[in-house]
Amino acid sequence: MQIAPPQSLIQALRRVMRPMVRLMLRKGITYTYFADLLKGIFVEIADNEFKIDGKPQSDSRISLLTGVHRKDVRRLRHQSPAHGSDLPEAISLGAQLVSTWMSQSTFCKPDGQPLPLARLASAGGDASFENLVASVSKDIRARVVLDEWLRIGVATLDDQDRVHLCVNAFVPRSGFDEKAAYFAHNVHDHACAAVHNLTGDGPALFERSVHYDALTPASVVQLREQTSRNGMELLLALNQQAADFERSDAASEEPRQRITVGLYFYTESSDELDSEG
Repeated sequence: MQIAPPQSLIQALRRVMRPMVRLMLRKGITYTYFADLLKGIFVEIADNEFKIDGKPQSDSRISLLTGVHRKDVRRLRHQSPAHGSDLPEAISLGAQLVSTWMSQSTFCKPDGQPLPLARLASAGGDASFENLVASVSKDIRARVVLDEWLRIGVATLDDQDRVHLCVNAFVPRSGFDEKAAYFAHNVHDHACAAVHNLTGDGPALFERSVHYDALTPASVVQLREQTSRNGMELLLALNQQAADFERSDAASEEPRQRITVGLYFYTESSDELDSEG
């Protein structure tokens, strides 16, 4: 007999899935396509994370756990997982470059605000975009990085041939693939923190929010601006501290861990909240 899941969890999942379904419909992903994708994820998680005493999983047990037909389980277990690394290499490099730009005194002000950098080392020496890229990777030319950043709106080039960082984090203004990569990274890690806290598996992780539902548009604008300003100050400070830790931890033989710290702001009509039920 299967135990019925908590009704509160079913209601929560319905609400959580609404923006995902909205995105899928906008991008032409049908229920049939997503159902097949989800089937593979159910099999993958059950196979890797729900073993009994470390024993090898059987197709029958995975079928029982997931509700996926045993023929499909057998097929899906022999397929290579569709996901790759957490962030594509080009985006991971970009994030490292931005972090270095906002944490190394050569490239930023004491408060972490990025300085405009001469494009060429021959003009700016150490405080140049060429030197910034070389300090992170010797395998890619600064011009290649700059061309891509100009394309997606991360950087601009002024009339003095200086490179300016347009945003205080590597969040492209254009370029759907780049945005999708960060969507996957941020939503995944936020969901993991929330699931960790919901299941009570170890000490709770920090995951808090402030929410009101009777504010005027003018008040929302002020709160949005304050969130952007104060939130970015916090993230810049954490970025500086994490960069310092990473340099000092380089000599340690302890196992490595990754972190994600995020802030978000969302607003909609209070009527929309009521309509979701």
